Amino acid sequence: QVELKETGGGLVQPGGSLRLSCVASGLTFSRYTLGWFRQTPGKEREFVATIRYNSYTYYADSVKGRFTISRENAKNTVYLQMNSLKPEDTATYYCAADAQIIQSQLRNSQQYDYWGQGTQVAVSS
Repeated sequence: QVELKETGGGLVQPGGSLRLSCVASGLTFSRYTLGWFRQTPGKEREFVATIRYNSYTYYADSVKGRFTISRENAKNTVYLQMNSLKPEDTATYYCAADAQIIQSQLRNSQQYDYWGQGTQVAVSS
């Protein structure tokens, strides 16, 4: 049984930083593409960043230069370092995993097979 569990969310002031973690179990972690998505009430889930099995990374334009995705295969963990946070980054952040996603579909949430329960991030003064 595959499980993904996110941690690290919280309340932070604008301009601050947070690091989200997602620990995976029940899969061969090193073979998977790992993604971060976010969602606010009433809106569709939005792509944030992804990292492939070969460490290729891809970011949404809205977070490029501020967020960094990384993975630590020995710990079955993917991270999202978020710097220079803005109020519009407020959302529930979800970790996702897939073993067979193709390059052109990396930002498509429907292509990811496994999802965590999410962790909330609030950016406010």
